[in-house]
Amino acid sequence: MARVKGIGGVFFRVQDPAAMNEWYLRHLGVPVSADGCAVLRWRDHEAPERERCTVWSAFPADTDYFGRREQSFMVNYIVESLDEALADLRASGVRVAEETETSEFGRFGWCYDPEGNRVELWEPPT
Repeated sequence: MARVKGIGGVFFRVQDPAAMNEWYLRHLGVPVSADGCAVLRWRDHEAPERERCTVWSAFPADTDYFGRREQSFMVNYIVESLDEALADLRASGVRVAEETETSEFGRFGWCYDPEGNRVELWEPPT
């Protein structure tokens, strides 16, 4: 069975991302960069020499990245092996998106919870 190792990101829809970023920076000190993301760094307990991060980002209300418009947020979960996680989910009857994405940030795939919310799975680069 696929096991989540951590939360890689928290993404949510807002009407005005720039204003929201400014509010979180000013009032809570969330270190939002010019690209609209805050990268919160931490260490992997199983391999303390390995630095990991959780990304926080306000997305425009009209983004298609989350799937359906009614979904106001999406969580990105860290998995050890994206291929194994997606295969396990498919085998247990979970709806899984056919596409995956690979970039310098690692590999990404998606599944849907019982209410149709898109869930992102992330295999960080090694």
